[in-house]
Amino acid sequence: MVAYRFVASAADPRERLDKFIVELLARSGTPSSRAAVQRWIRAGRVTLGGRPALPSETVPVGAIVALTPAPPEPSNLEPDPSVPFDVLYEDEHLMIVDKPGGVVMHPARGHESKTLVHGLLARGSFTIDEGSEQRVRPGIVHRLDKGTSGILVVAKDERTREGLKAQFMRHDIERAYLAIVVGNAETRLYETLHGRSSADRVKFTSRVARGKRAVTRVRVLERLAGGKATVVACRLETGRTHQIRVHLSECGHTPILGDPIYGRTPGDPWLRAVAERLGRQALHAFVLGFVHPVTGKSLHFEREPPSDFKFALQALREGAPRHPA
Repeated sequence: MVAYRFVASAADPRERLDKFIVELLARSGTPSSRAAVQRWIRAGRVTLGGRPALPSETVPVGAIVALTPAPPEPSNLEPDPSVPFDVLYEDEHLMIVDKPGGVVMHPARGHESKTLVHGLLARGSFTIDEGSEQRVRPGIVHRLDKGTSGILVVAKDERTREGLKAQFMRHDIERAYLAIVVGNAETRLYETLHGRSSADRVKFTSRVARGKRAVTRVRVLERLAGGKATVVACRLETGRTHQIRVHLSECGHTPILGDPIYGRTPGDPWLRAVAERLGRQALHAFVLGFVHPVTGKSLHFEREPPSDFKFALQALREGAPRHPA
């Protein structure tokens, strides 16, 4: 690994050594995560003024910080080539995949195997340092819920991941979703606060006094069954957890068909039958666009919904649920 030597100036972030290193590595074109930097400091691979230091130490003006990064630690997960997903694009830095509904993103309690990460590890190598002993999320920059299908980007190296994370933080990523909702939806802009529900820690809500800003643009594409259901396109200007699901259910009063957390069982037996057949929320990430963090090239991807989403849509158009051939 390349060794670095930095001299602290008055303009640098000097309140913490770890923040100082993250900032200067980013300026040098080799960004790294704060968690990885903290691991290097604790391993004695960083000196402040010629001596070992702690991540929280203040960096005096004129102090010399020397750093020798450690090589990324390999993931301790077992690759699993049986996990289903399609690769839409791949280069040495990143991968664009189409995740099926029902596939969990990464290992968590109750989902220790058969996740997208297990499948990705079977597909290629990831030189990502998660800064964690478990190292269960190599390359994951953003997430789709288990029941949501569609496009996402995965980073293969640290520079790409940090570059993508910066674009997500600036809300520079183009993202659009298709959804089938229960009720007569409207074309409108939702702009609310967003935070975790105090009544149910699994859920998020817009009904908070303090929270993060959440913005979703909803456009009606098709009305079904006299307003009993609507197909909408949702474009994210921010990317909060469950944002679209919260906005459609709480603010629009049109929950996504089949949503097990924010939805409700439709009173109409026809809608209920379609939702049961689908077995997940009718939400699909169909557009993803961003600037490649390494090459600078603008990338844009679109992916039509999978067969289960199409079947639900066709059943609603025809006026009665059908069994697939």
